[in-house]
Amino acid sequence: MNAQPQSATPADPAARRPATAVILAAGMGTRMKSDQPKVMHPLAGRPMLRYLLDHAAMVFDRIVVVVGPGMEQVAALAAPHQVVVQADRLGTAHAAAQAADLFGDGDVAVLYGDNPLITPESMRNLVACRATPGVGLALMAMRPRDPGRYGRIVSEDGLVRRIVEWADASEQERAIGLCNAGVLCAEAGSFRRWLSMVRNDNAQGEYYLGDVVALAVAEGQQVRTVEAPEDELRGINSRAELAEAEACVQKRLRAAAMDAGVTLVTPETVFLSVDTVFETDVLVQPHVVFGPGVRVLRGAEIRAFSHLEGCVVGPGALIGPYARLRPGSDVGAAAHVGNFVELKGTTLGAGAKANHLAYLGDAAIGAGTNVGAGTITCNYDGVFKHRTEIGADCFIGSDAILVAPVAIGDGALIAAGSVITENVEAGALAFGRARQENKDGRGAALRDALRRKKEQG
Repeated sequence: MNAQPQSATPADPAARRPATAVILAAGMGTRMKSDQPKVMHPLAGRPMLRYLLDHAAMVFDRIVVVVGPGMEQVAALAAPHQVVVQADRLGTAHAAAQAADLFGDGDVAVLYGDNPLITPESMRNLVACRATPGVGLALMAMRPRDPGRYGRIVSEDGLVRRIVEWADASEQERAIGLCNAGVLCAEAGSFRRWLSMVRNDNAQGEYYLGDVVALAVAEGQQVRTVEAPEDELRGINSRAELAEAEACVQKRLRAAAMDAGVTLVTPETVFLSVDTVFETDVLVQPHVVFGPGVRVLRGAEIRAFSHLEGCVVGPGALIGPYARLRPGSDVGAAAHVGNFVELKGTTLGAGAKANHLAYLGDAAIGAGTNVGAGTITCNYDGVFKHRTEIGADCFIGSDAILVAPVAIGDGALIAAGSVITENVEAGALAFGRARQENKDGRGAALRDALRRKKEQG
Protein backbone atom coordinates (compact mmCIF):
# COMPACT_ATOMS: atom_id res chain seq x y z
CA MET A 1 0.00 0.00 0.00
CA ASN A 2 1.34 3.40 -1.00
CA ALA A 3 0.35 6.16 1.43
CA GLN A 4 1.73 8.88 -0.87
CA PRO A 5 -0.15 8.56 -4.20
CA GLN A 6 0.96 10.58 -7.18
CA SER A 7 -1.48 12.99 -8.75
CA ALA A 8 -2.36 12.45 -12.39
CA THR A 9 -0.50 14.46 -15.00
CA PRO A 10 -2.89 17.17 -16.23
CA ALA A 11 -4.00 16.98 -19.81
CA ASP A 12 -3.86 19.95 -22.18
CA PRO A 13 -6.48 22.40 -20.80
CA ALA A 14 -7.23 23.61 -24.32
CA ALA A 15 -8.47 20.14 -25.24
CA ARG A 16 -10.79 19.66 -22.26
CA ARG A 17 -14.50 18.94 -22.43
CA PRO A 18 -17.13 21.47 -21.35
CA ALA A 19 -17.26 21.62 -17.56
CA THR A 20 -19.90 22.56 -15.01
CA ALA A 21 -19.24 23.62 -11.43
CA VAL A 22 -21.88 22.79 -8.84
CA ILE A 23 -21.41 24.85 -5.69
CA LEU A 24 -23.09 23.56 -2.55
CA ALA A 25 -24.28 26.56 -0.52
CA ALA A 26 -27.36 25.33 1.31
CA GLY A 27 -25.82 25.00 4.76
CA MET A 28 -26.92 27.41 7.49
CA GLY A 29 -23.76 26.90 9.51
CA THR A 30 -25.18 26.34 12.96
CA ARG A 31 -21.69 26.46 14.47
CA MET A 32 -21.36 30.04 13.25
CA LYS A 33 -24.26 30.98 15.57
CA SER A 34 -25.51 33.53 13.07
CA ASP A 35 -28.80 34.59 11.54
CA GLN A 36 -27.24 34.87 8.08
CA PRO A 37 -26.22 31.95 5.86
CA LYS A 38 -22.68 30.76 6.36
CA VAL A 39 -21.53 31.57 2.80
CA MET A 40 -22.55 35.23 3.25
CA HIS A 41 -19.98 35.85 5.98
CA PRO A 42 -17.25 38.13 4.62
CA LEU A 43 -13.56 37.60 4.06
CA ALA A 44 -11.62 40.83 3.45
CA GLY A 45 -14.89 42.64 2.89
CA ARG A 46 -16.42 40.18 0.40
CA PRO A 47 -18.88 37.30 1.06
CA MET A 48 -17.02 34.01 0.99
CA LEU A 49 -19.29 32.63 -1.74
CA ARG A 50 -18.26 35.50 -4.03
CA TYR A 51 -14.66 34.25 -4.03
CA LEU A 52 -15.70 30.81 -5.22
CA LEU A 53 -18.07 32.21 -7.86
CA ASP A 54 -15.42 34.52 -9.28
CA HIS A 55 -12.72 31.86 -9.36
CA ALA A 56 -15.01 29.20 -10.81
CA ALA A 57 -16.14 31.60 -13.56
CA MET A 58 -12.51 31.67 -14.78
CA VAL A 59 -12.50 27.89 -15.27
CA PHE A 60 -15.97 26.45 -15.82
CA ASP A 61 -18.43 26.92 -18.66
CA ARG A 62 -21.45 26.80 -16.35
CA ILE A 63 -22.00 27.35 -12.64
CA VAL A 64 -24.96 26.00 -10.66
CA VAL A 65 -25.46 27.00 -7.03
CA VAL A 66 -27.45 24.82 -4.65
CA VAL A 67 -29.14 26.84 -1.88
CA GLY A 68 -31.52 26.03 0.93
CA PRO A 69 -35.11 27.22 1.29
CA GLY A 70 -35.50 30.87 2.23
CA MET A 71 -31.95 31.74 1.15
CA GLU A 72 -32.91 34.54 -1.23
CA GLN A 73 -29.85 36.53 -0.22
CA VAL A 74 -27.55 33.74 -1.38
CA ALA A 75 -29.55 33.26 -4.60
CA ALA A 76 -29.22 36.98 -5.34
CA LEU A 77 -25.47 36.84 -4.81
CA ALA A 78 -25.23 33.83 -7.15
CA ALA A 79 -26.96 35.66 -10.02
CA PRO A 80 -26.75 35.41 -12.97
CA HIS A 81 -25.76 31.77 -12.45
CA GLN A 82 -28.43 29.11 -12.17
CA VAL A 83 -29.75 28.32 -8.72
CA VAL A 84 -31.54 25.21 -7.45
CA VAL A 85 -33.09 24.70 -4.03
CA GLN A 86 -32.40 21.75 -1.74
CA ALA A 87 -35.73 21.69 0.06
CA ASP A 88 -34.59 19.10 2.60
CA ARG A 89 -31.02 19.14 3.85
CA LEU A 90 -30.22 15.43 3.62
CA GLY A 91 -26.48 15.58 3.02
CA THR A 92 -23.93 16.65 0.44
CA ALA A 93 -24.71 13.93 -2.12
CA HIS A 94 -28.40 14.80 -1.87
CA ALA A 95 -27.53 18.49 -2.42
CA ALA A 96 -25.43 17.71 -5.50
CA ALA A 97 -28.22 15.52 -6.88
CA GLN A 98 -30.58 18.51 -6.89
CA ALA A 99 -28.48 19.94 -9.73
CA ALA A 100 -28.19 16.68 -11.70
CA ASP A 101 -30.54 17.87 -14.46
CA LEU A 102 -28.16 20.79 -15.10
CA PHE A 103 -24.95 18.78 -15.30
CA GLY A 104 -24.86 18.89 -19.10
CA ASP A 105 -22.82 16.45 -21.17
CA GLY A 106 -19.27 17.35 -20.12
CA ASP A 107 -17.50 17.06 -16.80
CA VAL A 108 -18.91 18.15 -13.46
CA ALA A 109 -17.04 19.37 -10.39
CA VAL A 110 -18.72 19.72 -7.01
CA LEU A 111 -17.35 22.53 -4.83
CA TYR A 112 -18.36 23.82 -1.41
CA GLY A 113 -19.47 27.36 -0.69
CA ASP A 114 -17.82 27.24 2.72
CA ASN A 115 -14.51 26.23 1.10
CA PRO A 116 -13.97 29.50 -0.77
CA LEU A 117 -10.21 29.87 -1.18
CA ILE A 118 -9.54 27.36 -3.96
CA THR A 119 -7.63 29.17 -6.69
CA PRO A 120 -8.48 29.01 -10.40
CA GLU A 121 -5.20 27.20 -10.96
CA SER A 122 -6.18 24.37 -8.63
CA MET A 123 -9.62 24.16 -10.25
CA ARG A 124 -7.98 23.88 -13.68
CA ASN A 125 -5.71 21.14 -12.37
CA LEU A 126 -8.74 19.23 -11.11
CA VAL A 127 -10.53 19.45 -14.46
CA ALA A 128 -7.35 18.57 -16.34
CA CYS A 129 -6.77 15.54 -14.12
CA ARG A 130 -10.26 14.24 -14.91
CA ALA A 131 -9.53 14.73 -18.61
CA THR A 132 -6.45 12.51 -18.39
CA PRO A 133 -7.15 9.30 -20.37
CA GLY A 134 -8.47 6.55 -18.14
CA VAL A 135 -9.33 8.76 -15.14
CA GLY A 136 -12.97 8.40 -14.13
CA LEU A 137 -12.93 10.53 -10.99
CA ALA A 138 -10.58 13.22 -9.74
CA LEU A 139 -10.63 14.51 -6.20
CA MET A 140 -8.79 17.28 -4.40
CA ALA A 141 -6.46 16.39 -1.56
CA MET A 142 -4.19 18.19 0.88
CA ARG A 143 -1.45 17.52 3.40
CA PRO A 144 -2.50 19.59 6.42
CA ARG A 145 -0.03 20.46 9.15
CA ASP A 146 -2.37 18.74 11.59
CA PRO A 147 -4.31 15.99 9.77
CA GLY A 148 -6.43 15.59 12.87
CA ARG A 149 -9.80 14.08 12.10
CA TYR A 150 -9.72 14.51 8.31
CA GLY A 151 -10.58 11.48 6.21
CA ARG A 152 -7.44 9.74 4.91
CA ILE A 153 -6.91 8.76 1.28
CA VAL A 154 -5.78 5.15 0.95
CA SER A 155 -4.10 4.38 -2.35
CA GLU A 156 -2.27 1.67 -4.20
CA ASP A 157 -0.02 2.07 -7.25
CA GLY A 158 -0.94 5.73 -7.42
CA LEU A 159 -4.68 5.09 -7.54
CA VAL A 160 -7.16 5.92 -4.80
CA ARG A 161 -8.70 2.78 -3.33
CA ARG A 162 -10.86 4.28 -0.65
CA ILE A 163 -11.34 7.14 1.75
CA VAL A 164 -11.36 6.10 5.37
CA GLU A 165 -12.78 8.38 8.03
CA TRP A 166 -10.57 9.03 11.02
CA ALA A 167 -12.92 7.26 13.42
CA ASP A 168 -12.78 4.11 11.31
CA ALA A 169 -9.07 4.24 10.45
CA SER A 170 -6.38 1.92 11.75
CA GLU A 171 -3.20 3.33 13.28
CA GLN A 172 -1.43 2.70 9.97
CA GLU A 173 -4.13 4.55 8.05
CA ARG A 174 -4.13 7.45 10.49
CA ALA A 175 -0.43 7.87 9.75
CA ILE A 176 -1.26 8.73 6.12
CA GLY A 177 -0.61 12.43 5.51
CA LEU A 178 -2.81 12.83 2.43
CA CYS A 179 -6.32 13.93 3.40
CA ASN A 180 -9.60 14.25 1.57
CA ALA A 181 -10.81 17.78 0.80
CA GLY A 182 -14.20 16.62 -0.53
CA VAL A 183 -14.05 18.31 -3.94
CA LEU A 184 -14.78 15.89 -6.81
CA CYS A 185 -14.84 15.98 -10.60
CA ALA A 186 -16.27 13.33 -12.92
CA GLU A 187 -18.00 12.84 -16.26
CA ALA A 188 -21.60 14.07 -15.99
CA GLY A 189 -23.32 10.76 -16.78
CA SER A 190 -21.19 8.79 -14.33
CA PHE A 191 -21.68 11.42 -11.65
CA ARG A 192 -25.47 11.27 -12.02
CA ARG A 193 -25.42 7.49 -11.76
CA TRP A 194 -23.19 7.43 -8.68
CA LEU A 195 -25.28 10.07 -6.92
CA SER A 196 -28.41 7.99 -7.48
CA MET A 197 -26.64 5.00 -5.87
CA VAL A 198 -25.49 6.73 -2.69
CA ARG A 199 -27.24 5.34 0.40
CA ASN A 200 -27.94 6.94 3.75
CA ASP A 201 -27.34 3.91 5.96
CA ASN A 202 -25.05 5.74 8.36
CA ALA A 203 -25.31 7.16 11.85
CA GLN A 204 -26.49 10.55 10.59
CA GLY A 205 -28.96 9.18 8.04
CA GLU A 206 -27.48 11.47 5.38
CA TYR A 207 -26.31 11.00 1.80
CA TYR A 208 -22.57 11.73 1.71
CA LEU A 209 -20.81 12.88 -1.44
CA GLY A 210 -17.63 11.08 -0.39
CA ASP A 211 -19.38 7.75 -0.96
CA VAL A 212 -19.09 8.42 -4.69
CA VAL A 213 -15.40 7.51 -4.45
CA ALA A 214 -16.17 3.95 -3.32
CA LEU A 215 -18.79 3.57 -6.06
CA ALA A 216 -16.30 4.69 -8.73
CA VAL A 217 -13.65 2.26 -7.46
CA ALA A 218 -16.21 -0.55 -7.36
CA GLU A 219 -16.90 0.05 -11.06
CA GLY A 220 -13.20 -0.23 -11.86
CA GLN A 221 -12.78 3.48 -12.55
CA GLN A 222 -9.41 5.13 -12.01
CA VAL A 223 -9.64 7.62 -9.14
CA ARG A 224 -6.76 10.06 -8.79
CA THR A 225 -5.92 13.00 -6.57
CA VAL A 226 -5.00 16.60 -7.28
CA GLU A 227 -3.13 18.15 -4.40
CA ALA A 228 -3.51 21.76 -3.32
CA PRO A 229 -2.20 23.68 -0.30
CA GLU A 230 -4.10 23.42 2.96
CA ASP A 231 -4.79 27.16 2.93
CA GLU A 232 -6.80 26.72 -0.28
CA LEU A 233 -8.83 23.78 0.93
CA ARG A 234 -9.67 24.75 4.50
CA GLY A 235 -13.38 24.65 5.26
CA ILE A 236 -15.12 27.34 7.29
CA ASN A 237 -17.61 26.05 9.83
CA SER A 238 -17.07 28.30 12.84
CA ARG A 239 -16.05 31.83 13.75
CA ALA A 240 -12.59 30.55 14.65
CA GLU A 241 -12.19 28.95 11.22
CA LEU A 242 -13.50 32.16 9.63
CA ALA A 243 -10.70 34.05 11.40
CA GLU A 244 -8.14 31.52 10.16
CA ALA A 245 -9.41 31.94 6.60
CA GLU A 246 -9.29 35.72 6.98
CA ALA A 247 -5.64 35.43 7.94
CA CYS A 248 -4.98 33.40 4.77
CA VAL A 249 -6.72 35.98 2.59
CA GLN A 250 -4.87 38.85 4.24
CA LYS A 251 -1.56 37.09 3.68
CA ARG A 252 -2.34 36.75 -0.03
CA LEU A 253 -3.45 40.37 -0.35
CA ARG A 254 -0.39 41.74 1.45
CA ALA A 255 1.95 39.66 -0.69
CA ALA A 256 0.23 40.88 -3.86
CA ALA A 257 0.47 44.51 -2.71
CA MET A 258 4.18 44.24 -1.96
CA ASP A 259 4.82 42.45 -5.26
CA ALA A 260 3.12 45.41 -6.97
CA GLY A 261 5.50 47.94 -5.43
CA VAL A 262 3.82 48.89 -2.14
CA THR A 263 5.83 49.19 1.07
CA LEU A 264 4.09 47.69 4.09
CA VAL A 265 6.33 48.52 7.04
CA THR A 266 4.87 45.74 9.20
CA PRO A 267 2.64 43.72 6.87
CA GLU A 268 0.98 41.61 9.55
CA THR A 269 -0.60 44.73 11.10
CA VAL A 270 -2.15 46.04 7.88
CA PHE A 271 -5.62 44.81 6.93
CA LEU A 272 -6.80 45.06 3.32
CA SER A 273 -10.05 44.54 1.45
CA VAL A 274 -10.09 42.33 -1.59
CA ASP A 275 -10.78 45.38 -3.80
CA THR A 276 -8.09 47.66 -2.33
CA VAL A 277 -6.13 49.23 -5.20
CA PHE A 278 -2.59 50.56 -4.83
CA GLU A 279 -0.35 52.27 -7.33
CA THR A 280 3.42 51.95 -6.98
CA ASP A 281 5.55 53.55 -4.28
CA VAL A 282 2.76 53.79 -1.75
CA LEU A 283 3.99 53.58 1.85
CA VAL A 284 1.73 52.09 4.52
CA GLN A 285 2.82 52.35 8.12
CA PRO A 286 1.72 49.90 10.87
CA HIS A 287 -1.84 49.30 12.04
CA VAL A 288 -3.79 50.63 9.06
CA VAL A 289 -7.20 49.25 8.02
CA PHE A 290 -8.47 49.49 4.44
CA GLY A 291 -12.21 48.91 4.18
CA PRO A 292 -13.94 48.23 0.85
CA GLY A 293 -13.57 50.61 -2.06
CA VAL A 294 -10.19 52.27 -1.42
CA ARG A 295 -7.80 53.44 -4.12
CA VAL A 296 -4.38 54.84 -3.19
CA LEU A 297 -2.39 56.54 -5.94
CA ARG A 298 1.33 56.70 -6.59
CA GLY A 299 3.62 57.90 -3.82
CA ALA A 300 0.98 58.44 -1.15
CA GLU A 301 1.78 57.68 2.48
CA ILE A 302 -0.71 56.24 4.93
CA ARG A 303 0.53 56.69 8.48
CA ALA A 304 -0.16 54.48 11.47
CA PHE A 305 -3.58 53.74 12.99
CA SER A 306 -5.59 55.19 10.10
CA HIS A 307 -8.86 53.78 8.78
CA LEU A 308 -9.92 54.21 5.14
CA GLU A 309 -13.11 53.14 3.38
CA GLY A 310 -14.73 54.02 0.05
CA CYS A 311 -12.24 56.76 -0.77
CA VAL A 312 -9.48 57.87 -3.14
CA VAL A 313 -6.08 59.06 -1.93
CA GLY A 314 -4.27 61.14 -4.52
CA PRO A 315 -0.62 60.94 -5.57
CA GLY A 316 1.82 62.09 -2.93
CA ALA A 317 -0.92 62.67 -0.34
CA LEU A 318 -0.19 62.19 3.35
CA ILE A 319 -2.82 60.53 5.53
CA GLY A 320 -2.64 60.20 9.32
CA PRO A 321 -1.57 59.09 11.78
CA TYR A 322 -4.96 58.37 13.35
CA ALA A 323 -6.95 59.66 10.37
CA ARG A 324 -10.32 58.38 9.22
CA LEU A 325 -11.46 58.62 5.59
CA ARG A 326 -15.10 57.62 5.16
CA PRO A 327 -16.97 56.76 1.94
CA GLY A 328 -17.17 59.39 -0.76
CA SER A 329 -13.97 61.18 0.21
CA ASP A 330 -11.36 62.17 -2.38
CA VAL A 331 -8.00 63.50 -1.21
CA GLY A 332 -6.10 65.42 -3.90
CA ALA A 333 -2.46 65.29 -4.89
CA ALA A 334 -0.02 66.18 -2.08
CA ALA A 335 -2.88 67.04 0.29
CA HIS A 336 -2.55 66.34 4.02
CA VAL A 337 -5.09 64.73 6.34
CA GLY A 338 -3.55 64.64 9.79
CA ASN A 339 -4.11 63.11 13.20
CA PHE A 340 -7.69 62.80 14.43
CA VAL A 341 -9.14 64.27 11.24
CA GLU A 342 -12.26 62.65 9.79
CA LEU A 343 -13.46 63.14 6.22
CA LYS A 344 -16.87 61.97 5.03
CA GLY A 345 -18.13 62.63 1.50
CA THR A 346 -15.51 65.36 1.18
CA THR A 347 -13.19 66.43 -1.62
CA LEU A 348 -9.89 67.87 -0.45
CA GLY A 349 -8.14 69.71 -3.27
CA ALA A 350 -4.52 69.38 -4.32
CA GLY A 351 -2.14 70.64 -1.66
CA ALA A 352 -4.90 71.39 0.84
CA LYS A 353 -4.23 70.62 4.50
CA ALA A 354 -6.31 69.57 7.48
CA ASN A 355 -3.56 68.55 9.83
CA HIS A 356 -5.33 67.88 13.12
CA LEU A 357 -8.56 67.51 15.06
CA ALA A 358 -11.21 68.30 12.45
CA TYR A 359 -14.46 66.87 11.10
CA LEU A 360 -15.09 67.69 7.44
CA GLY A 361 -18.33 66.14 6.23
CA ASP A 362 -20.13 66.69 2.90
CA ALA A 363 -17.67 69.37 1.84
CA ALA A 364 -15.67 70.49 -1.18
CA ILE A 365 -12.40 72.12 -0.19
CA GLY A 366 -10.31 73.87 -2.80
CA ALA A 367 -6.64 73.47 -3.65
CA GLY A 368 -4.14 74.97 -1.24
CA THR A 369 -6.66 75.68 1.51
CA ASN A 370 -5.56 75.27 5.14
CA VAL A 371 -8.10 74.00 7.66
CA GLY A 372 -7.20 74.73 11.27
CA ALA A 373 -7.47 72.46 14.29
CA GLY A 374 -10.94 71.90 15.69
CA THR A 375 -12.78 72.92 12.52
CA ILE A 376 -16.20 71.35 12.00
CA THR A 377 -18.52 71.42 9.02
CA CYS A 378 -22.01 71.15 10.51
CA ASN A 379 -23.59 69.13 7.72
CA TYR A 380 -26.68 67.68 9.44
CA ASP A 381 -29.71 69.59 10.67
CA GLY A 382 -31.43 66.57 12.17
CA VAL A 383 -33.31 65.73 8.96
CA PHE A 384 -31.20 66.65 5.93
CA LYS A 385 -27.51 66.69 5.04
CA HIS A 386 -26.11 69.93 3.61
CA ARG A 387 -22.87 70.78 1.82
CA THR A 388 -20.09 73.20 2.59
CA GLU A 389 -18.18 74.74 -0.30
CA ILE A 390 -14.73 76.17 0.46
CA GLY A 391 -12.72 77.72 -2.34
CA ALA A 392 -9.02 77.55 -3.14
CA ASP A 393 -6.27 79.11 -1.00
CA CYS A 394 -8.54 79.83 1.95
CA PHE A 395 -7.45 79.93 5.57
CA ILE A 396 -9.91 78.44 8.04
CA GLY A 397 -8.89 79.38 11.58
CA SER A 398 -8.88 76.94 14.48
CA ASP A 399 -12.19 76.00 16.09
CA ALA A 400 -14.23 77.40 13.20
CA ILE A 401 -17.75 76.02 12.90
CA LEU A 402 -19.14 76.16 9.38
CA VAL A 403 -22.91 75.70 9.44
CA ALA A 404 -24.01 74.23 6.12
CA PRO A 405 -25.26 75.05 3.61
CA VAL A 406 -22.56 77.67 3.30
CA ALA A 407 -20.02 78.76 0.67
CA ILE A 408 -16.65 80.39 1.25
CA GLY A 409 -14.99 82.07 -1.71
CA ASP A 410 -11.41 81.71 -2.95
CA GLY A 411 -8.77 83.27 -0.76
CA ALA A 412 -11.13 84.05 2.13
CA LEU A 413 -9.95 84.01 5.73
CA ILE A 414 -12.11 82.76 8.59
CA ALA A 415 -11.07 83.99 12.01
CA ALA A 416 -10.37 81.41 14.71
CA GLY A 417 -13.35 80.51 16.87
CA SER A 418 -15.91 81.78 14.38
CA VAL A 419 -19.36 80.35 13.75
CA ILE A 420 -20.08 80.93 10.05
CA THR A 421 -23.73 80.76 9.01
CA GLU A 422 -23.67 82.93 5.88
CA ASN A 423 -21.68 82.83 2.65
CA VAL A 424 -18.26 84.53 2.62
CA GLU A 425 -17.11 86.34 -0.50
CA ALA A 426 -13.79 85.64 -2.15
CA GLY A 427 -10.91 87.43 -0.45
CA ALA A 428 -13.01 88.46 2.55
CA LEU A 429 -12.15 88.21 6.24
CA ALA A 430 -15.02 86.75 8.25
CA PHE A 431 -15.61 86.96 12.01
CA GLY A 432 -18.47 85.08 13.53
CA ARG A 433 -17.96 85.23 17.26
CA ALA A 434 -19.18 87.24 20.24
CA ARG A 435 -17.30 90.42 21.13
CA GLN A 436 -14.77 89.90 23.92
CA GLU A 437 -15.10 92.01 27.08
CA ASN A 438 -12.57 92.20 29.95
CA LYS A 439 -13.96 93.10 33.42
CA ASP A 440 -11.18 94.41 35.65
CA GLY A 441 -10.92 92.56 38.98
CA ARG A 442 -14.02 90.47 38.43
CA GLY A 443 -12.08 87.22 38.02
CA ALA A 444 -10.42 87.42 41.45
CA ALA A 445 -13.69 88.46 43.11
CA LEU A 446 -15.58 85.55 41.60
CA ARG A 447 -12.88 83.09 42.61
CA ASP A 448 -12.96 84.36 46.24
CA ALA A 449 -16.76 84.07 46.37
CA LEU A 450 -16.63 80.48 45.13
CA ARG A 451 -13.94 79.58 47.66
CA ARG A 452 -16.00 80.95 50.57
CA LYS A 453 -19.07 79.02 49.39
CA LYS A 454 -17.07 75.82 49.30
CA GLU A 455 -15.70 76.40 52.82
CA GLN A 456 -19.23 76.96 54.15
CA GLY A 457 -20.19 73.52 52.84
